[in-house]
Amino acid sequence: MAPHHLPFFITPPGETDFLMVATGIFLVVAVLWVGTLYWGLHSLPERMAHKSQKLQFEIVAILGLLALFTHIHLFWVAALLLAMIDLPDFSTPLRSIAGSVEKIADAAPDAAADIEPAPESTPAPAQAGSSASRSASTAKEEARSHV
Repeated sequence: MAPHHLPFFITPPGETDFLMVATGIFLVVAVLWVGTLYWGLHSLPERMAHKSQKLQFEIVAILGLLALFTHIHLFWVAALLLAMIDLPDFSTPLRSIAGSVEKIADAAPDAAADIEPAPESTPAPAQAGSSASRSASTAKEEARSHV
């Protein structure tokens, strides 16, 4: 009683529906492809900031993770903008300054060794505030210690 001209996607009872199997395979492949595309787009700021400074890269990575787990897209936009901006290198000059200060600090005790040591006596509390009671050698030593 069935018509003789059925469309190709209607299968007889008990046989495999090839259209449904093909659609299922296509759906799985499409979901994996879109997931890979999304993951690649999501990691774009990290890949851009990979060549920058370590601190900038870490901040971009944290913003990317926050965007991934909280679904707040503003974090991803901030990470992308931070990855595109080249921050100036402040650490190298500061390290140079710190190294120079360490060299000066190491040289200061050698220069102070040439000066005769100050007397070990401590002034009375009433005389501690007067500048006239200080000796000239103590004043020179204080001036050198501040340099």
